[in-house]
Amino acid sequence: MSEIMPHIKLSLNQAAPFALLPGDPKRLERIAPYLEDVEELAFNREFKSLRGSFHGIQVMAVSTGIGGASAAIAVEELHRIGVKAMIRIGSCGALKKGIHLGDLIIANGAVRNDGASASYVDLAYPAVPDPELFVALMESARELGSVFHTGIVRSHDSFYIDDEKEVCDYWSKRGVLGSDMETSALFVAGGLRGVKTASILNTVVQYEESLEENINLYTDGESAMMRGEQTEILTALHAFVRISQNQEGRI
Repeated sequence: MSEIMPHIKLSLNQAAPFALLPGDPKRLERIAPYLEDVEELAFNREFKSLRGSFHGIQVMAVSTGIGGASAAIAVEELHRIGVKAMIRIGSCGALKKGIHLGDLIIANGAVRNDGASASYVDLAYPAVPDPELFVALMESARELGSVFHTGIVRSHDSFYIDDEKEVCDYWSKRGVLGSDMETSALFVAGGLRGVKTASILNTVVQYEESLEENINLYTDGESAMMRGEQTEILTALHAFVRISQNQEGRI
């Protein structure tokens, strides 16, 4: 009998080659309709999981909760049961003007302001996605007609630090596009373990937009963010199909 992982409560015979990694367990309810033959697998702590098929490939979805520590646990335990490629489908706050609610950010790197990635390796080690999976996300986003941006994001550990605005302004001035809490840990843990990783983020907070712009966006902001979530799910699923076809089962 296959060993059951202590946190995600999954074993080798439940694994799929590809895994979507949302933060919120409730997001699995919105992933499931895009899959066929959906099977709920486990729910322990923040780690809820299911498995299904999409365009002929087997895909898992496993929630990681909030923060890099739990995201790294998910990466480690999914790797141990045989998952080869993982895409975070999360949310972020924009750090640049012109990135609107529901716009997607596909990360080509992450500032390592989180404690989880620092516990793995010296900060000189880069937090970057797998290049093939990153390109597959961009190609899928273009094919779906998504509004997306590519660039560096910043991963951190708390929204409630006293100098939050100053920190955001600092990284904004250095070209960082958005802020989340998991991407850096995903990239570092995945990179060290030889797992293909990528991160696509749905913008749920804009950066210093004017009052008039925020009033105009208020009415349809929720629907824009929901469309962004739907688009990031589809973009990630199509990216998995692309690399599956490119690699012909070699990953």
